[in-house]
Order: sequence, then structure tokens, then C-alpha cells
Amino acid sequence: MHQRIIRKDKRSAAEEDGVGTPPIWADALGRAGIRSAQTLLVIGLAAVLLWMVTRIPIVIIPVLIALILASAISPLVHLLAAHHWPQALAVLASFVAILAVFGGVIAGVVVLIRAQSKELAARADEGIERLHDTLNNGPYPVSDNQLSAVRDAAAKFLSSSAFGTEALTGLRVVGEIGVGGILMAVILFFMLKDGQKIRDFLFGFLPGQHRTKAYLAAGRATVVLGGYVRGTSVIALIDGLIVEVALIIMQIPLALPLGVFVFIGGFIPIIGATVAGTLAVLVALVFNGPVPALVVLIVIIAANQLEHHVLQPFLMGKVLSIHGLAILLALAAGTTLAGLIGALLAVPVTAVGWTFIKTWTGRDNADPSTAQDRMGRQPSGPVPVSEG
Repeated sequence: MHQRIIRKDKRSAAEEDGVGTPPIWADALGRAGIRSAQTLLVIGLAAVLLWMVTRIPIVIIPVLIALILASAISPLVHLLAAHHWPQALAVLASFVAILAVFGGVIAGVVVLIRAQSKELAARADEGIERLHDTLNNGPYPVSDNQLSAVRDAAAKFLSSSAFGTEALTGLRVVGEIGVGGILMAVILFFMLKDGQKIRDFLFGFLPGQHRTKAYLAAGRATVVLGGYVRGTSVIALIDGLIVEVALIIMQIPLALPLGVFVFIGGFIPIIGATVAGTLAVLVALVFNGPVPALVVLIVIIAANQLEHHVLQPFLMGKVLSIHGLAILLALAAGTTLAGLIGALLAVPVTAVGWTFIKTWTGRDNADPSTAQDRMGRQPSGPVPVSEG
């Protein structure tokens, strides 16, 4: 004890003489500098990873979509397996069912549009003429010269090289969508079939002490993804049905395709269904006139309010637990990085990321032994699939 006091007195004397001054990084400013440098390095690494991901969208996007769909379909696989279906047959039946739903919707829309094409062409001429008269004689008249200038500008653009370039770009995008769709279907099948093996392989790279937490986080992320897809599907379906019923009552053409379009737009939170509904307003304006178009607009606004104030809190509140501002920022970032696909994927990716952060940092204090998915099974990892 006496020796420790002597050493302390010697160290204090040395510090008074300027000897043994703490290093420059040991004070508060130094620690702040070290933390800032670490933060910049992490941001730099995230930026590099994000840049690498955006260079191969034809691979990353199908993987993400397949992961989201697998989260929603896996309960069906578990249900069939619980009823003594062979594992392979349960996976195949679920896979074929989801493809049949998508294919049936697309085929139905195409058939309806083709069946009404002649009638639509005839009514379009009448509607355009009526719209022309409305613009000429409305409260804010638009002269024929102004309309001709707009038409000439549109014709000039259609015949320009810029439009040709855009058309070629559009064809390239269509080709990429086709390739991505096939790749997504293949990835989805293997996620449903071999998800357990994929999960174990990926988590095998983690240190042993982190694997339990990784499995727990992945299981909770699976629940979040599945709940998000199912909840969003129900909300989008309600929006589409409301708009479609209104269009049928007012005898506006293409009611079913427009309702499907609103349903698809509903998968983009907050703004998707409203933006998709503008097409229904335009169709009503051209084919039925300003008053029906105004009624459709009111119906879309009412459906939007129902979604935000009733459906979203009731169906999605416990699933996402993300503030509306965070969703808006995620939508803006996703749209900037990947356009429409980015807007579709922004919210589920953000929800999964937040789930991993909460689990990894211990903010979610649920007992790992009680963390089960909605089918009453233990979490199955990051690939939401049945065990096989």
C-alpha cells in the first residue's frame, strides 16, 4: 500500500513537471476525433457496398423480391406440411399457386383490354371531342391555337431522336424485367425448397457467439416481412375494390384493369394507390366527362384517407413500428437509387434492417426461446422458408 502511494506521488509530480502528459487522443476532443474517423470509415464502407449493389440490379432486385415473397408464402408451405403433405409437394404447390395468381391477373387484364379495344377507340374519339369543347368553353378557356401548339410539340417529340432513344431504353428495360422475373422465380423456388441449407451456410461464416442472435434476428425479420406483404396486400386489395366498384357504378370503361392498377400501386406506401388512381381519373375524364372524373377523384381521396387512418394502423401498426417520416425518407431514397422498384422495396428493406438493429443491439428484449413465427414454429433464419 505504501509503495502504491509513493508511485502515485511520483506520477503526480511527473505530470506537474510536464513529463508523462496524456497523449493527444486521450482527451475529449481526441476521443471525438477517433469516433468521427470510425464513423467516416463505416459510412465509406456502406457507400462502397451500396455502389456495388446498384451495379448489379438484375441480380439484387430479384433476390430481394424473392425473399419478400418467400416470407409471405412460407406459412402456406408450413400449413401444407402440417397436413402431411410431402415437403417437396408442399413447396411445388405453393410455388405454382403464386405464379398462377400473378399470371392469371396479368392475363385477365390483357384479355379485358383486348376485348374492349374497338369500343374504347370509338368512345375515345367522342371523349376527346367532348374534352376539347370543355376546354374551349370552360371557366378558363383554352384556345385552339394553344391546343394545336401542344399537339405539334407532342408530334415533334414522337418523331425526334430523343423519343427513339427513350423507346430503345424502354425495350431494354422490358427485356431486363423479363430476365429478372425468370431469375426471381428460380430464386424463389430454391428459397422455398432449400432455405434451411441456405440459412445455415450463410450463418456459418459468423463467429459462434453471434449465431444465436443472428438466427433470432432473421426469424423476427421473417415475421416482419411476411406480415408486411400480407398486410399490404389486404390494404391494396381494399383500395382496388373501392375504386373498381365506383368505376363500375359510373359505367367507366376498363373498371377491372384500373382496379388492378390501383391494387398494384397500393404496394408503394402512402402515395402508390393515389398516384395509380390518377389513371382512373384520366380515363373517366376522357370517356365520361369532368363530373364523373371529379367523383372518381373524391373516391380515391376517401380511400386514401381510409387507408392511412384506419387500415394502416390496424393491419400494419404492430408489424412495422416505423414512423411515417422514416417511411417517407426510405421511399425517397429507394426511388432515387432504383426508381419504381426502389420505391416498392424501400419500406420492407427498411423494416428488416430496423428489426436486425433492434435485435442485435438488445433493444428488443423478447426471450429468444419464445420468439416464434406466426405458425407457432421457431424462427427459421433469414431465408423465410420451410425446413427440408
